[in-house]
Amino acid sequence: MYYLIKERLTECDAAEVKKAIAGGVQYVAVLTQQEWTEYRESFEMGIDMELDTTEIHSTKLEVNFDSLTGSFAIPNRKDLSAEEGTFAFAMDEKGVVFIDDSGTAAALVEKIQKGKYWRFPGLERFLYDVLETIVHDDLKLLEAYERELDLVEKKILADEDGEYMERINMVRGDVRELRISYEQLMDLGQELEENENDFFKEENLRYFHLFLNRMARLTDVATALRDYTMQLSDLYKSRVDMKQNRIMTLLTVVTAIFMPLTLITGWYGMNFVYMPELSLPYAYPVVIGVCILIVVLCLVFFRKKKWL
Repeated sequence: MYYLIKERLTECDAAEVKKAIAGGVQYVAVLTQQEWTEYRESFEMGIDMELDTTEIHSTKLEVNFDSLTGSFAIPNRKDLSAEEGTFAFAMDEKGVVFIDDSGTAAALVEKIQKGKYWRFPGLERFLYDVLETIVHDDLKLLEAYERELDLVEKKILADEDGEYMERINMVRGDVRELRISYEQLMDLGQELEENENDFFKEENLRYFHLFLNRMARLTDVATALRDYTMQLSDLYKSRVDMKQNRIMTLLTVVTAIFMPLTLITGWYGMNFVYMPELSLPYAYPVVIGVCILIVVLCLVFFRKKKWL
């Protein structure tokens, strides 16, 4: 697919792109790996290396002598544990080519074509919209995570039962994936703002500066959420420890109460002949009374010590 960067992205064919370049109009192309291999010489970017979409693991940009090349690895916002959407790109001052077999770049460009109109069109503004579209709903996503973590915290403090650690760890993993993506996008944005090859107009570098500011804010929010998950993990572990301590305290109290009773029953269970208490008519109820008295005294003592 080929587009011209006018007041909006205008779909065209390869022949129209060549005419537009001669007239100073910049372009966008979305090609498959096979199409790029076949037609890359026609873009006259002087790229000797292969841009392989099967070996993409991160978002990055490389500055070449007369072109910029790189790749995008975009986490799936609906399922951050799923496979990332990946594509490569190459650009110069005339336009940008996305090499995309996953459909990720095509979806981004289509969304921009349908929803963006520009008073001052240009490659810089288009690139800004691509980057902004990638992270467009991330603030809402991070806010949703924060609300979920607030609810988890309230449930933990209310001692409600639940497998909270598993969900906290999942959120932490998702936030970590987003944070890594933000850091890579910031590196890419800084390379674009640097404008080493002088491909971009000086007055349009502000678009990349705006994007970097947004990424800094998102990174701060993601970092705060990561710290929040760590605090919740510590809180959950401390509440579990408190519950275990209560159980151990109760077991200790019960053991302490029954130790003297066990001594008495063991003593009188020996059945020696010369135990005068065995022949007394009230020995049995007296022993029962002594056992009850011991239990009561132990309970009063533990209450005063606030162990119960």
